[in-house]
Amino acid sequence: MVAHLSVPALEENVSLPSSLSHNIVTGLLKEELGFKGLIVTDALNMRGSADFASSEEINLQAILAGNDLLDVPLEVAKSIALMKKAYSKGTLTEERLDESVRKILKTKYRAGLSNYKPLVTDNLMKDLNTIEDDLMNRRLVESSITLVQNKNGVLPISELEKNRVAYIKIGKHNNRTFIKRLNDYTKVDVIKAGSLSEYLNKLKNYETVIVGFHTSLGAYANYKIADDELALLEGIAKKHKVILNVFASPYSLLKIKSYENLDGIIVSYQNTALAQDISAQMIFGALDIKGMLPVNIKDDFKYGYGLQLASIDRLGYSIPEDVGLDRSKLKKIDSVAAMVIDSAMAPGLHVLVARHGKVVFRESYGHYTYDQKKKVDNNSVYDLASVTKILGGLPMIIKAEEDGKFDLDSPLGELMPVLKGSNKDTVTVREALSHYAKLKPYIPYYETMVEGDENTPMEKYFSSKSSSKYSIKVAENLYLRTDYQDTIYKLIAEAPQREELEYKYSGLPFYLFKDYLEKVYGQSLDKLNANYFYKPLGANTLVYNPLNKIPKSNIVPTEDDSFFRHQLLHGNVHDEGAAMMGGVSGNAGLFGNSNDVAKMMQMYLQKGYYGGKSYFKPESFDKFNRRYFEENGVRRGLGFDKPQLDESMATCGCISFKSFGHSGYTGTYTFADPETEIVYVFLSNRVYPTRENNKLGDADIRTVVQGLIQESIID
Repeated sequence: MVAHLSVPALEENVSLPSSLSHNIVTGLLKEELGFKGLIVTDALNMRGSADFASSEEINLQAILAGNDLLDVPLEVAKSIALMKKAYSKGTLTEERLDESVRKILKTKYRAGLSNYKPLVTDNLMKDLNTIEDDLMNRRLVESSITLVQNKNGVLPISELEKNRVAYIKIGKHNNRTFIKRLNDYTKVDVIKAGSLSEYLNKLKNYETVIVGFHTSLGAYANYKIADDELALLEGIAKKHKVILNVFASPYSLLKIKSYENLDGIIVSYQNTALAQDISAQMIFGALDIKGMLPVNIKDDFKYGYGLQLASIDRLGYSIPEDVGLDRSKLKKIDSVAAMVIDSAMAPGLHVLVARHGKVVFRESYGHYTYDQKKKVDNNSVYDLASVTKILGGLPMIIKAEEDGKFDLDSPLGELMPVLKGSNKDTVTVREALSHYAKLKPYIPYYETMVEGDENTPMEKYFSSKSSSKYSIKVAENLYLRTDYQDTIYKLIAEAPQREELEYKYSGLPFYLFKDYLEKVYGQSLDKLNANYFYKPLGANTLVYNPLNKIPKSNIVPTEDDSFFRHQLLHGNVHDEGAAMMGGVSGNAGLFGNSNDVAKMMQMYLQKGYYGGKSYFKPESFDKFNRRYFEENGVRRGLGFDKPQLDESMATCGCISFKSFGHSGYTGTYTFADPETEIVYVFLSNRVYPTRENNKLGDADIRTVVQGLIQESIID
């Protein structure tokens, strides 16, 4: 199909669109490039050309130019009459007609039309728009998007922890997909104002400004940036680091007087949802940029020019077949999700699947609660429960070991004075994190702090108001004594050890490591994780105490606690122990959405590297993703859970022993497999309204879904 566009570089007559140009259709396509297939015009009903008075003249010119088929021609009867006249005069030759007719008949024959049977139209759109077509379209868009300016390495956008990003729209058409995808990488604020001075005032605290020019689709879309918008662009570019992304013809750049103040310029060519999606991924370095200009833009950017930019291994977003997964098999997850909701295993859930660094399945099901007032969506934030151990406690433990603060055989008594001389004094880091250290599984601290038949929190420990004496928020209007955290550490130190040395899961080491890490690095664990990991990753929903940072409407409630806090836990951590640590613990307390959980898991999968930054060395990750006591029946690595060695259902039993992950009490789960490069995230609030409902766990739903993902692998 030949575009109905004016291309002065290929056709001197600027009023002659390419679909009517003999130089382009015959000279370039057929003779120079040797194309022998069918040639179709673009839609001829869009607009005429100044050189032709009527539709029939346009149709004749299209055939004379070398096209075989006319798309949406007008005045068909008059066109046939005009072509007959041209034939009788010799303008339209029999040889020319014969060439097209033969190609058309051969194509019909190859399509089986010589034995015509009525077409079944039940799945016509699906039959016409195949997965292969979708993949090819993605490849074409990825290959075409062109980077023409990149001053001081403004692209890809990096250092997300200190690089606040704003977006401004010029043009009047759709930009929804672009905004949505940009925000998958970091918080990108949409700025609107009425004047340049107002824009500059609102942009004072932003380091980078993305300006998107969004125009309508079609050959005759107005690609010219309006004068007032040009003035706005130039004014902002004088004061800020600006990336201009043109979702239109590259000729949009012609009206810009100088490109000097524009740090980045991207040409995305068309304002489709796919172009917006892929272009946003490129801005953040998830995909290579390799396109080249098809035309000259003044003397600044010549035909064939384009800067090449390699990806920096951030998560991308695509379709299952792009990474060797079968979408029809992944769709079976929908049925499992429906069963979960219909059977009241949980009011809602979310599943994410990524492979080869691309998220290809990201679906939300059900509602926040059973009253079905609010639907779960991709932005919904969940209490991750014990998934915190590998996303909240473990990252800083790995960093501390790499920094030489301890080694794996360091006794806990040397690191933590509270354990010195206790029955845990000589337990090593390796043993504790492998859950092979005789430690009790947990300590129900709160049970000695409530009284009466209603389990009322004792006044000597709790207050309904915050103060210097009662500063630890346990839930809404419930504050624990400030000095009680030391009591928790003391209770852990004094707790009796189990008699048998065998594998037994315990959260106690992650309480102790919180205190250790905070003293070694001089910051609270939540700030350490945010500064070293979450902010640089752009994982902005991975937070402790989310009510301080995330709208409550985005947070999924957990349990209606009737035995300790006596309220619906909605944004306050579900785990009682973590709550008594002020919501911040290495054991539990972390909240997040699936996309941000996947960023951490992908960073682990890439052995500490993500988005152009090394968070720790590959050998450090390998050291922790290893079973040290496998011969003693311990399936776990250091902190990481790993596939089962017996009949227990830690995983589906169908992933490699290199896999790592963790589950959470609230109904959460995440695993990654280095062999298949799959990252899987499952989030739910199965404890709503009460933890007594464990249908989700009893049916092994999380590992059933994991099995379906494995079955979908087709390469």
